Amino acid sequence: MLENKLGITNSLELAKAEERISKKKAVELFEKGILDKLEAGRFAALQAIHKHLFEEIYEFAGEIRDVNIAKGTFRFAPVMYLEAALANIDKMPQSTFDEIIEKYVEMNIAHPFREGNGRATRIWLDCILKKEIGRVVDWSRVDKEDYLLAMERSPIRDIEIKHILKNALTDKVFDREMFMKGIDHSYYYEDYTTFKTEDL
Repeated sequence: MLENKLGITNSLELAKAEERISKKKAVELFEKGILDKLEAGRFAALQAIHKHLFEEIYEFAGEIRDVNIAKGTFRFAPVMYLEAALANIDKMPQSTFDEIIEKYVEMNIAHPFREGNGRATRIWLDCILKKEIGRVVDWSRVDKEDYLLAMERSPIRDIEIKHILKNALTDKVFDREMFMKGIDHSYYYEDYTTFKTEDL
């Protein structure tokens, strides 16, 4: 159970509050043009997105995690190497679809925050796609199980996640309804039950 600003001690209640509040904050990102002012593809942009989504809920919003985390048997980047990994991701090229997804996969492996990585990083991904190739993902066309399995295998073989996301691309980059579809589906892809944290 994560400590939170809302004083909630029930995990289900916290998940519901987190979804409600962060969806409202995600709408602000779009409607106030905040995303357009960020440098797409930089970790600083992801930090700004995460902070905006979760600042009303968690003290650590936008802050690099100081604990090691794992999902199932997969361990995300160890804390001691995390800042170096993020610096390397910043330098990765992002001019083609393949390069962008490779960068997305590496950011997923880094998993820089205690909570909310998936949601913030999917918005970050769409910012890069929009800037570099004039496309975003229509997340309503991405099957949850296919996506989760492909992301699980992506550190070794990223061809599956590239295929899934490429088939879901749309040119509706300024469409508010498309953006909201992505936000709504963002919670559909989350699995809150399999993360474990090891304090250093």
